[in-house]
Amino acid sequence: MGLRRIPIETLWRKANGKSKNRLPNQTKTDKQQPDIDMKQPNFDVQKDKQSQNSLPKANQSEFPLELTPQLEQNLQTIKQAIGQNPDVIIRQMEIGSNRIKSSIVYVDNLVDKQTIQSDILRVLLLEWPELQKTDLNSDLPELATYIEQHAVSASETKIGNTLDTLCLSVLSGDTVLLLDGSKEFLVIGSRKYPARSIEEPESESVVRGPREGFIESIRTNLALVRLRIKDTNLTFQSNFIGRRGKKEVVVSYIKGIARQELVDEVNKRLACIDIDDVEESGQLEQLIEDNVFSPFPQAQHTERPDRVASALLQGKVAIFLDGTPFVLYVPVTFSELLKSPEDKYERWMMGSLIRALRYVTAFIAVFLPSLYIALVSFHPGLIPTKLALSIAASREGVPFPALVEAFVMEVTIEVLREAGVRLPKPVGQTVGIVGGLVIGEAAVQAGIVSPIMVIIVALGAISSFSIPSYSVAIAFRILRFLMMLAAAVLGLYGVIIAYILLNIHLVRMHSFGTVFSTPFGPYKLRDWKDLIMRFPLQLIKKRPASLKSEDEWRMS
Repeated sequence: MGLRRIPIETLWRKANGKSKNRLPNQTKTDKQQPDIDMKQPNFDVQKDKQSQNSLPKANQSEFPLELTPQLEQNLQTIKQAIGQNPDVIIRQMEIGSNRIKSSIVYVDNLVDKQTIQSDILRVLLLEWPELQKTDLNSDLPELATYIEQHAVSASETKIGNTLDTLCLSVLSGDTVLLLDGSKEFLVIGSRKYPARSIEEPESESVVRGPREGFIESIRTNLALVRLRIKDTNLTFQSNFIGRRGKKEVVVSYIKGIARQELVDEVNKRLACIDIDDVEESGQLEQLIEDNVFSPFPQAQHTERPDRVASALLQGKVAIFLDGTPFVLYVPVTFSELLKSPEDKYERWMMGSLIRALRYVTAFIAVFLPSLYIALVSFHPGLIPTKLALSIAASREGVPFPALVEAFVMEVTIEVLREAGVRLPKPVGQTVGIVGGLVIGEAAVQAGIVSPIMVIIVALGAISSFSIPSYSVAIAFRILRFLMMLAAAVLGLYGVIIAYILLNIHLVRMHSFGTVFSTPFGPYKLRDWKDLIMRFPLQLIKKRPASLKSEDEWRMS
């Protein structure tokens, strides 16, 4: 179903007149940008014409698209475009025997000042004798290229000539060298962002496995994946997204494993995004998913580099976004959302037991309150006699029906859970535990709810905590309320009908061309080796059949 989005993207191109293989806010380049390599990162300096969406629409007519040979005029244009901001540093100087006027522009606190001093200023002003002795006025338009090749010792350099490229480079943390008499400028890589250290991700803690987690720096995240997959076919394709935010987004896959159709589909959906800024990968996930009305996520997000590396080796495509520690990878199926990273790290018997237990808890989290409501309200004859008498005795004096009881307790649990998340950690855990005990005991003593209902709701809440994916746990909590309504209206028949509709929804839903319910339906026998029960690793020799990877063998 995901591949059916291509005509929409084609119509978008025709309406906007964009090039075939570009993001909406990416300008043309003379040469195709190479894949990102961690030794020489691609920081996407763009050379030719200005993109229509690169500058704010209100300012597109105010500034020239290309720079002029006059340095002072270029500096005035830069000040008007970027603004008179105190963190934008413009350092003017004279270089060469003919004292050519030049200037460097950078943003304070986004650059490595040691790089600027040692690799740029010291070289140009003191340590490059050839520049001090040679007459360079004879060919000023080529001066930027000459300095790039003979003077600047920085590892990352590019030549540019448009205002948009200059502003994007400066605001990204690079240093720009402008020269009087030349339309071209030199972009020198000097990025050094404020970033936290690599720590264990709190949202995906494991008993056994790596303790490293992604951070907000996209370069560090790419390096963490590169360290785990030392394959020359590992590819990173970099682009920018957002008209104003201009966040860097990187599409990663392994050539020879991932299907090219899948890679093209990911790039096409990214190309359809035309928005001011993508603040976090969660927004990016919403903009590229197949079904926006489904409670289930159609792209997996993770903070763990080992999970991304495993997904890439299976033939999936990962999407990195600058400024967030959460990385997306697609496609994803329902069964994969119930898997934990440490399922593969433990021996197959323990991994299979934990995974099977997780399916049981998922069923309890969704259906236990609704089954209780249906049995108590419509089908008490299906309950064993002694248990039915015990339930009836506990409900004596409760003024509300079972549905109202369940809703009161479920809403209370959700409020306590949300309060525990928002409060500081030491206080939040205390509020969650003590609040649940106190409110539950007080509700029972007041006769508002029955003790058995407190047990049912507590079991459902605890079961939802065992779900590895937070997004899936929220989806199960939503489905729990829907199942409770169905049980209150039609009893067990309503629960069964709701379950059938849920399965129809899962079968009809797709994630980037892959059926969401695979391998349950359509049935894939090969993938059942790593489904509810995990077979020994020696028997899982092929990659998942649902991905249709170009190289299906993972083990000889």
